[in-house]
Amino acid sequence: MGQSLVKNYLHIVFSTKLLVPIIHPPYNSELYGYLGGICNNLESQVVKIGGYYDHVHILCMLSKKIALTKLLEALKSHSSKWMKTKDQSLKNF
Repeated sequence: MGQSLVKNYLHIVFSTKLLVPIIHPPYNSELYGYLGGICNNLESQVVKIGGYYDHVHILCMLSKKIALTKLLEALKSHSSKWMKTKDQSLKNF
């Protein structure tokens, strides 16, 4: 039997809690880089990451070594923790 080749491209969109506009420059580019690192560490190659003040868009190729739910869980939980640490550092100024 022949080899099957599959490429699953994902367009992932998720928002901040209650659509609160907290993704502001310069932290938005840092956040997008952080999300890209998470995807790359999970072998899900990033094509493009962007967003607005209250949501994020990620276009990536899903690795055949990880389930979609695990990728989403990692992206949302780690980015949420990252934003909370940035939010705390902003309040200290």
